[in-house]
Amino acid sequence: MSNLQISLAVVGVVLLVLIVAYNSWSARRNAPKRSEPVDEAAQADPLRHEPGMDTVGHTSDLTKYQHEPVLGDFSKAVPGAEPLPMPEAGGRFAETDAELARLVAQEAHAQQQRHVVATAHGEMEDELQSGATALRTDAAMAQQANMAGAKQEPVFTEAPLAASVPPAASMERRGHLDALIDAIAPIQVGQAVPGEVAMQAQPSTRRAGNKPFAIEGMNQQTRQWEPLQAGQRYLGFQSGVQLANRTGALNEIEFSEFVAKTQRFADALSALPDLPDMLNEVSRARELDQFASEHDAQLSFMIRARQASWSAGYVQQNAGRQGFVPSSMPGRMVLPSPNAGMPPVLVLNYDPQAAVADDLDQSVVREFLISLDVAQVPRGEQPFAHLRQVAEQMCQTMDGVLCDQNGYLLPVSALDPIQHDLELLYDKLDSHELSAGSLLARRLFS
Repeated sequence: MSNLQISLAVVGVVLLVLIVAYNSWSARRNAPKRSEPVDEAAQADPLRHEPGMDTVGHTSDLTKYQHEPVLGDFSKAVPGAEPLPMPEAGGRFAETDAELARLVAQEAHAQQQRHVVATAHGEMEDELQSGATALRTDAAMAQQANMAGAKQEPVFTEAPLAASVPPAASMERRGHLDALIDAIAPIQVGQAVPGEVAMQAQPSTRRAGNKPFAIEGMNQQTRQWEPLQAGQRYLGFQSGVQLANRTGALNEIEFSEFVAKTQRFADALSALPDLPDMLNEVSRARELDQFASEHDAQLSFMIRARQASWSAGYVQQNAGRQGFVPSSMPGRMVLPSPNAGMPPVLVLNYDPQAAVADDLDQSVVREFLISLDVAQVPRGEQPFAHLRQVAEQMCQTMDGVLCDQNGYLLPVSALDPIQHDLELLYDKLDSHELSAGSLLARRLFS
């Protein structure tokens, strides 16, 4: 072969190697980031440390010892004294034997001291117990003498018994129908109705079209409106249908269904319903729906990968560090509210197909959304500040960029005007008795 052919072959081999190396580097760079492995043993007991050959003695060079270990005479060790000298040829663990001898002697000395202290404490407890027994004996004798002198029969009253028995947990549930957002029809009955009878008479469905429908009773004992319960008696009833929600305002068809269900319930109890005027209630529903449409706010921020994509496991791991927990729906994680029974503060959504993959570290996620439903979260929890903090931290740790829900880059300076607008929105909701996070607001904006 000529020099030209050899040179061309070498150049070809070099180019091939460079291409393979570049492809490998590019694939590694663009591969989805995987979740960090979790050391289960370290989480179970972080203080546990398995012994190794490099932790037996205080020296790192143990290769010079080539014989079996020869233990020293522990009986000659004195607490606090230096370990007995051991010849280097005495064994591979000669230095360790001397250290171990000193530790065993110190433990024996400490055990003896504890035994002496325990004996002293035992004697003191015996003396105290004998004194307390004598006092109890004297007190018992004096009490018997007083009882013999009084010669009175014991009188039992109900007051001590009532005071000693703690009150049972209240199972009362207040009604949630409110004239502000509900069309209510009172139902009058001639006498108290058992809860079992009322529950059998109420409709099987709890909706009138797309609007929630409910029946409540006036409890005979508490004189409070509550959902129907067995074992209670009710002096009257009221049925209600919600005027508006996020599906729209109450229309004439839904109101007619509400009237029909109320009438059937009243007929089953031989009661008389007082139905509201349809035109008036439909007009109220439209006004309420108009107000809700103008003051409904749902914020969503998108976090997109800057360069390398993420795996579903990587997203879950970083979201879990911010307090998110998985929900029943795939690809959805929630940040729970500090108050039990309240809606989540924030919701994180990503590709549900990636969430149900067999291997979460192999599924690819390029973006995810963090959402805040303003009307569902109380103002005092500062949900927008929490949303902003979580978004900034996840962008920093995951090498992502903050965007709006349409994917356009969102500068940090644009978040301050949003905060100002939210404060104005909170004030308007408070002025209409629909404060964010309240029961009425959660029902209306649902």
